[in-house]
Amino acid sequence: MRADAAIAAIDQWTMREPMRAEAWFYLGGAYGARAQWRVLRGERLSAARDGKRIKDALERALAIDPQLQDAYFGIGLYHYYADVAPAAAKFLRWLLLLPGGDRVKGLEEMLRAREGGELLESEADYQLHLIYLWYEKRTDRALALLRGLRTRHPHNPHFLRAIAEIEDTYLHDTDASLRSWQQLLDAARAGRVAESSMAETTAQLGIARALDARRDSSGAVSRLREVIERKPAAPVGALARAQLQLGQSLDHLGQRTEAMAAYRAALDLVPYGDPDRIAPAARAALRGR
Repeated sequence: MRADAAIAAIDQWTMREPMRAEAWFYLGGAYGARAQWRVLRGERLSAARDGKRIKDALERALAIDPQLQDAYFGIGLYHYYADVAPAAAKFLRWLLLLPGGDRVKGLEEMLRAREGGELLESEADYQLHLIYLWYEKRTDRALALLRGLRTRHPHNPHFLRAIAEIEDTYLHDTDASLRSWQQLLDAARAGRVAESSMAETTAQLGIARALDARRDSSGAVSRLREVIERKPAAPVGALARAQLQLGQSLDHLGQRTEAMAAYRAALDLVPYGDPDRIAPAARAALRGR
C-alpha cells in the first residue's frame, strides 16, 4: 500500500533529523492519508490509532517550531471531531486513551492554519466546507468555500458537483442545482475538467434528477437513455444508478411495465458492495413502494 510506504519513508526522515519540524509535519500528513482510507473501508479502530499518531506527530512538529502554522490544521481537526463524534467513536477514543475534544478550539485552530499556513489553504477549505455543512449548519459558508475552490481549481469536477448537490439537498433549489449540473456537463464535453467522461456521466445523472423533480420526466428519460447507451464504466455503479433513475422517471410517466424492466436491469448491474444502496431502492420500487 502506497500510504504505508510513505509513512515508512517519512518515519526514517524523523529518525535521521528528529529536530526537524517539517519531517514530523509530513509524517502526520502521511498518517492522515492512511486514516482516510481506513475510514472509507470501515476500519474504525485502525483509523482511530492513526488519528492518535497524527496528533502526536503534529504536536511534536509544533513543539519544535511553534510557527509552523499548517500543523494547527490537523490538530484542529482532531479537537473538533473528538468533540462532535458519535458515541461509538468516543468509545474508541476512550479505549485508546486519547484526550477529549473541543469544538470551538478545534475550529479556531483550523481557521488559524487556513489564514497563516503556506500549504493547506485548499485542503482546509474542503474540510471546513464539510464541517460548516454537517455540523455548524452554515450552508452559505460551505457553498462560499466550494465556489472559491472551484475558482482556484477549475479542472477539478468534484467542486461543481458538490455545489449542485448542496443546492439540491440542502437548499432545495432545483433550478440552481440544474444550472450547476449543466455547467459541469458543458465543461466535461469541452474537456475543461479532469476525468471528463466520468464528469459527463455524473452531470447527466444529476440533470436527470433535477428534471424529474421539475416534473419533466420525459426530459429525464431522454438523458438517462443517453447514459445507458454509452455504458459508462465510471463512476462505480453509474449504469445501475441510471437504470434505477430511469425506472423512477418512467413510473412518474405512468409507464409501469417499462419502469419494472428498468428496476430489474438496475438489480442486475449493482456493483460489488452496492455503495449507493441501489438494490434496496430498486426492490422497493418493484414492490410499488
